[in-house]
Amino acid sequence: MIENLHHKVDRLIPTVGVGAMVLRHGKVLLGERIGQHGAGTYAWCGGGLEFGESPEDAAVREVLQESGMTVTRAELLCVSNIREYERHYIDFEFLVEAVGEAELKEPETCKSWNWYSLDDLPMPLFRPVEIALESYYKRHGNEVILNI
Repeated sequence: MIENLHHKVDRLIPTVGVGAMVLRHGKVLLGERIGQHGAGTYAWCGGGLEFGESPEDAAVREVLQESGMTVTRAELLCVSNIREYERHYIDFEFLVEAVGEAELKEPETCKSWNWYSLDDLPMPLFRPVEIALESYYKRHGNEVILNI
């Protein structure tokens, strides 16, 4: 299989992306994107759906692949139609619980991982993250859930 094929075709046809909002003690794990679409924005772990994979399995894989953390629970947060950064993809965002400490596993795509309070997030945010946060607040208000 061609690595990152979804990045090669998502300028031609819509593809499928996933993201995982790791929330712990009222803080969310974010990193500054580099070397890819949305560079300079802050995002959580995420990427493209691989052939034969469910969106939830992709989110679990991306968290492990990018941060070394293991997802123990995932809940669908939102689905959106992203047409940004000269790309078009259907995006599934998950709210997840994960164990372990975040490590920078893909330094070519992210500067570093840091925990940010939900009321003091870095800017600018990656567009799928903005949409997912809007969904999170609509569903939960300012209440922080998944406090592990």
